Amino acid sequence: MNILFIGDIVGKPGRKMVKNLLPELKRKYNIDYVIANYENAAHGFGITEKVYNELKNAGVDIFTGGNHTFDKKKDAFKLLEENKILRPLNYFEAPGEWYYEDDNIIVISAMGIFAMPYGKNPFIELNSFVEGKDKFIFVDFHAEATAEKRAMYLMLKGRVGAVVGTHTHIGTDDLEIDEGTCYLTDIGLSGCMDNVIGMEAKAPIAHMLTGLKHNFDVKEKCKKIFQALLIIIDGKKAVEAKKLKAVDDGEVKITQEVKYGV
Repeated sequence: MNILFIGDIVGKPGRKMVKNLLPELKRKYNIDYVIANYENAAHGFGITEKVYNELKNAGVDIFTGGNHTFDKKKDAFKLLEENKILRPLNYFEAPGEWYYEDDNIIVISAMGIFAMPYGKNPFIELNSFVEGKDKFIFVDFHAEATAEKRAMYLMLKGRVGAVVGTHTHIGTDDLEIDEGTCYLTDIGLSGCMDNVIGMEAKAPIAHMLTGLKHNFDVKEKCKKIFQALLIIIDGKKAVEAKKLKAVDDGEVKITQEVKYGV
């Protein structure tokens, strides 16, 4: 079984890259499941029904969330009635489910603790939830702190198939597979790469200079990047993983590749 994970899709530029590249990637790598994080998909903040349908039609099967899941509350509440669009487990009282399960796979959406909305402790919740599960478990861990991501991986290593970080939008090069668990601190965004984590640079620079908040925006014309992770699975374990990357209209390249036990 092969899965493809696409991290934070930021606005229209990110959606455009997904639509352009995903159909061919699914054919080339014989993908069984495409998982994608939607929390920045609607102009950088949350998701709408229109954006959801756009990504679903492009080939995304299962959607994971984050701290911007409820930014478009009306649409989010309706969308979360579907079992393949998830919200993070951390929320005490919220509509929707935080994991998807079928005969082959369990997909989990979770947030970290540092600099995230207050809620349930994901370490306590997942430590008990994964026990005794006999399927490949994929965890999208949406967290600010790299230490939290690493700690989650080490806690779950050997018990889940993958722990992959999102949220910081900057891809890391620490891809590994140990005890059948694939790990990557952050997969990186798909969207504008010549701005600030996918957002037009003026507002974040002004915020750094003045301390005052400014409205973030996503430019439609920019240098775009696509980043994804291909995981090849044998039963409950990851046996191979490839980091994929494309810039603008360039070809999708493998930037890092690991095999279990090698």
